[in-house]
Amino acid sequence: HVQLVESGGDLVQPGGSLRLSCVAFGSIVRPHSLSWYRQAPGKQRELVASITSVGTTNYADSVKGRFTISGDNSKNTVYLQMNSLKSEDTAVYYCKFATLNYASWGQGTQVTVSS
Repeated sequence: HVQLVESGGDLVQPGGSLRLSCVAFGSIVRPHSLSWYRQAPGKQRELVASITSVGTTNYADSVKGRFTISGDNSKNTVYLQMNSLKSEDTAVYYCKFATLNYASWGQGTQVTVSS
């Protein structure tokens, strides 16, 4: 069983930056992936970025070049550095831990991009 705790969401102006953090507690087996998803009001949850336990990363086209996902295995933590934020990035951001036969979600953190 893995619990995830996200933090770092905030209100930020367009063009600004935020860094989200997600700490995983519990049985962190490998291989696994840690991902960031987001869900805007009235829209489906979508994948933003993911990183595997060996460091392979993947990004949604909408955030490539602006967002960076990174992990610290010693702290069981994954980060999402978000730069050049746009109003369309406004959403609740969720962290997900996954192995081949298990998945766990965090509670989400709100990111609002507005002037």
